[in-house]
Amino acid sequence: MMNSKRVGILMNLSDDLFVWQQPESRRLEFKEIFPSGNQLARTVIAFANGAGGRVVFGIRDNPREIVGIPDEEIFRLEERIAQHIADQCAPLIIPDIYIQACEGRNLLVVEIFSGFQKPYYLKSKGKSGGIYVRLGSTNKLASEDVREELKRQRRKISFDAVPVFNLSFAEVDLAQFQNDYRKATGRILENDQLKNVGLLFQDRDQWFPTHAAVLLSESLVRKQLFPYAKIECARFKGTDTRVFLDQMTIEGPIYAAVEPCLAFIKKNIALSSQIAGVYREDQWEYPLEAIREAISNAIIHRDYAILGSDIKVAIFDDMLEITSPGALPDTMPIEKLGTGRSEIRNRVLAPIFKDLKLIEAWGTGIQKMQKAIEKRQEIELFLSETGRAFQVQFKKKPKSAHIADRTTVFKTVQVPYKMRTSTIQDAYKLKLLDFCREQRSMQEMMTYMNLKHRASFLINYIHPLLQKQLLSLTIPDKPKSPRQKYIVTERGHDELNK
Repeated sequence: MMNSKRVGILMNLSDDLFVWQQPESRRLEFKEIFPSGNQLARTVIAFANGAGGRVVFGIRDNPREIVGIPDEEIFRLEERIAQHIADQCAPLIIPDIYIQACEGRNLLVVEIFSGFQKPYYLKSKGKSGGIYVRLGSTNKLASEDVREELKRQRRKISFDAVPVFNLSFAEVDLAQFQNDYRKATGRILENDQLKNVGLLFQDRDQWFPTHAAVLLSESLVRKQLFPYAKIECARFKGTDTRVFLDQMTIEGPIYAAVEPCLAFIKKNIALSSQIAGVYREDQWEYPLEAIREAISNAIIHRDYAILGSDIKVAIFDDMLEITSPGALPDTMPIEKLGTGRSEIRNRVLAPIFKDLKLIEAWGTGIQKMQKAIEKRQEIELFLSETGRAFQVQFKKKPKSAHIADRTTVFKTVQVPYKMRTSTIQDAYKLKLLDFCREQRSMQEMMTYMNLKHRASFLINYIHPLLQKQLLSLTIPDKPKSPRQKYIVTERGHDELNK
């Protein structure tokens, strides 16, 4: 049954930046007509198993065009969609179906909310072969570890809190962790305290370690149960991964991995010295405060249920990259990063990391990175999801990149004349500005830049250009208008002509 919200304007529906020009994504799919087979059901199931999403009928995807739905067909289509979802999907999924007016035509929007009875599946395939999840803009059959994660979500249990019943507490060596925890907090963790913080599970008179306890332990069982709970560090020659200059694998209790990882990075990035008056100031090639935060976040927020994936730190001549297994939680869209909002994946480990002062207040990690980057105009911070992983990149801007051998120590002095510092030092932003000498839509810009992830494009390109008043909206009083385009400002022209 269609809700009372009969007709609206295609605009920002909730917090998503939603215009018809944007590409299909984790939460958005376009359909020109009702698809054959169970294609729609697979998408609905994937949305319900994830962060939710919308299927918009009446838009041709390739090439992107609003075709609309005739008035005489729209209500029949609504009934057909509702019946299809009821017949094909289990447990019951109730969609929100409504009409949107766009450029004088009718669209039908099927909005699916993240479900509370996961996993959802195709009735015809059952739970063994009918559970779908969203990966980018496609629907994929859920692997075994993903199916288990969906079951945990239904029970509201995080992976690190799950007991390991085939291990006894005696097999897990937490002595070093308990000692380090006592030094950091002044508190002693005996069995009852270990149970209270989620590291031990008691079943009658037996004690079992949780996944979190194993990850914090020194014992061999950690390596056996979590062989992928490690950090692979590498320094490459040039800007690709063909030639290694240095390499290290960091294993051991996960809370102890931050410092050795940071030591590897300091060994493989340059330290420059600048003379400011009579004082000498040392500066690392990348801001260590931001890097430390990125490493800590990668360790505490990674998905330890994903088999065969480890954290990777890659250093190139032009970039430092940290990749952590596990996409962002369903309730945390990438555009909300840096706003202070916090979503904790590992609910046992996170408070322990906070007690050990490896992280500070919840939701401040990205903000701390951004603040450190603001002091370094030659470095840019990029955040992105790549499949089932989250990636942080510290990129040198081309005009200020100083590419040299990793053993070189740079020494620079202040020059007696004023050097011009561009308000945009990133060649990619200059390229985009030049393209926008004429009015351009969001889709045209993303196609020109060969980029597909809209949220990342907004964060890394559009928002900085708008904030610096180098780019402007053609319809400023209606920023979410489907007819919205962008054009370079007078200030932007001045920048391009320098």
